[in-house]
Amino acid sequence: MSGLSEKARAGDGEAGFTLLEALLALALSGVIIYALTMISAQWMPNWRHGFADVQRADTLSLGIERIVADLESAEFVTLNNSTKDLVFQGGELSVIFVRSALGPNAAPHLEVVRFSETVDDRGFVLVRSRASFAPLPNGSSASSFNFVDPVVLVRAPFRVSFAYAGPDRIWRNAWGPSPLLPTAVRITVRDAVTQQVLAASTAAQIHADVAPDCMREKSPSQCATNVKPGGEGAAAAQQTL
Repeated sequence: MSGLSEKARAGDGEAGFTLLEALLALALSGVIIYALTMISAQWMPNWRHGFADVQRADTLSLGIERIVADLESAEFVTLNNSTKDLVFQGGELSVIFVRSALGPNAAPHLEVVRFSETVDDRGFVLVRSRASFAPLPNGSSASSFNFVDPVVLVRAPFRVSFAYAGPDRIWRNAWGPSPLLPTAVRITVRDAVTQQVLAASTAAQIHADVAPDCMREKSPSQCATNVKPGGEGAAAAQQTL
């Protein structure tokens, strides 16, 4: 029995860590944690920057898709019954037009949509706003509607500009007042700092291509061709489709 007790006591002395071994293990753990911290400090900023770029690209893509879908749905609607000029007022940094109301719970009606650039505390923003359509008095313009519900579609560092082409396939920096809708709207996306044109740029083809008055003619396409595209103040750019 005394021999077994001595062996047990000898085994107990060999089990576990000594104080020196525990200190060495603690020091080694500290070195490993420090190394991991240094590595994380190097790649975390790059990861965050890359993630922010992906988020901006996704947001830009969604905004451009909304712009294209709206423009492609533009309709032939005049300001009132006494004019042939359509509710379509296009400039380089803004465009106003009429389309069917958008939304799953929206009652069937027409709404006026405006895309316009403005500036907030973070830089340039392209905002979509809307207004219920109602005929305007003579002498009014498309900008006279009471626009509400602003929604930011494109934000800095991106800027969006528009150009318009009619049946003559010439791009213009402005469109309207006119009895004719443009056949296409070019949406140019630039870097706000470098002014470089980005790959996100695209064009929207307007589906409504014949005015209601021309539908009563024997040759609707010829009727539309005879209307001067662009309207007053439409500056033609030196480029064709």
